[in-house]
Amino acid sequence: MSSEALSNYTHDQWQDVAARALKSVETRLFIDGDYRDSKSGGRFDTINPANREVIASVVSADESDVDVAVQTARSAFRSGSWSRMAPRDRMEILYLYAKLIDEHAEQFAVLDTLDMGKPISDMLAVDVPASVETIQFMAEYIDKMEGSVTNTESDVMHMVLREPIGVVGAVSPWNYPLLMAVWKIAPALAAGNAVILKPAEQAPLSCLKLAELFVEAGGPPGIFNVVNGVGEITGKALALHNDVDKVTFTGSTEVGKLMLQYAGQSNMKRVSLECGGKSPQVFMADVGDMDRAVSAAYHGIYANMGEVCNAGSRVLVERPIYDEFIDRFIADGKDAYVPGDPLDPQTNLGPLVTDDAQNRVLSYIDIGKQEGAQLKFGGDAPDINGAYVNPTLFTDVNNDMQIAREEIFGPVASILPFDGIEEGISIANDTIYGLAAGVWTSDLNKAHKLIKEIEAGVIWVNSFDEGDMTQPFGGYKQSGNARDKCIDSLISYTQQKSAWLRLSE
Repeated sequence: MSSEALSNYTHDQWQDVAARALKSVETRLFIDGDYRDSKSGGRFDTINPANREVIASVVSADESDVDVAVQTARSAFRSGSWSRMAPRDRMEILYLYAKLIDEHAEQFAVLDTLDMGKPISDMLAVDVPASVETIQFMAEYIDKMEGSVTNTESDVMHMVLREPIGVVGAVSPWNYPLLMAVWKIAPALAAGNAVILKPAEQAPLSCLKLAELFVEAGGPPGIFNVVNGVGEITGKALALHNDVDKVTFTGSTEVGKLMLQYAGQSNMKRVSLECGGKSPQVFMADVGDMDRAVSAAYHGIYANMGEVCNAGSRVLVERPIYDEFIDRFIADGKDAYVPGDPLDPQTNLGPLVTDDAQNRVLSYIDIGKQEGAQLKFGGDAPDINGAYVNPTLFTDVNNDMQIAREEIFGPVASILPFDGIEEGISIANDTIYGLAAGVWTSDLNKAHKLIKEIEAGVIWVNSFDEGDMTQPFGGYKQSGNARDKCIDSLISYTQQKSAWLRLSE
């Protein structure tokens, strides 16, 4: 049943769906087109953060299992069953794959909701349909990818070709378990590669179903494999493997740097990184539509519980509108997100992914208080079971404070005042990150200046966190070097070959 058809499900219906899903959930590794146990017999528990109950005991891959998956992927790639398949045939398989994902929207939605606490309404409105759209978009480009023939001497033909890289190791995050995995596998598969996906150990269940449906759609066995496990073992083994040609990683900057080290310690594989963020939203005094601006400010940090790499956690407000902006933020944003059971379609704020994440966010709130920031609302956990944190607002924050400099990854907003466009740009750029930014002004000249001078890979003007599949998503500085979505993403999973043909006289 498609995500659109599920929009009328009630809380009771979703609870029934969850109960059924738990009885049949698959937890093994997916290698060479089928499920299998690990060699070591290792397992780890995945926990529902909304009630702290164990969802399932998941098979955990070690180095030997990763090696089997890599050998399988290499053999499948070299066979040409996928890489040399006619482009239109590969397209048709991916179109069917997207259709199957939409038809299994009920299962995908409930698995991610149980695994990491995402509200079921978000899964239906964003994650599932966006995953389907991503696969369709990448499939559409398969037979549009072109090489070139350059202008050379008359008895030479020079062709520049695009070929798949080979075996791609993909390490995906837990905050968008299905969607972020698809952002990696869809372009990699469309380009003709074999893929080994290592999902985040906090939320692996939907990724296993993802691999199963690829084979059901007609994808050759061994082309898409999934190895569950903890990052320090499974992810590291994948990144260090000498027969993996590229690793694509989304997660923390700290681990992203390790991925670069692993590539250097092994075979100098390509590494694509999408890492942390501390994104500013810069509100000039001539913002124009204050209601839209304030709405974008609190949605930009509280959506998905603040567990978003490009969350607009630094709200920079020019001083002439500073007091009014805060008053409106409190009036409109304080009760905009209410914690509750994520299986309830009325809930828009689920728990954080783990108890450790909850404790980490609460510790940052304590730091903010100690640093002298003014707590306007929130700052605590609601009195309900689960790893919840109430939406929180700090004002009178300066950019030297820890809460303004470090990625909290929770529903904690910081409002910082600034005087004039130059100071706004200076504060916006005073960070190790550069993933995204929002710019709010009714002056085209100011907007252009802010676009040009803010150091970020994605900049929204008079909007925030919008876009479609044509939009490259990725950052500057220590936010990483990858570009997801977009045609450049697909091309990044190919390599260029120059063929110089000397013709007979």
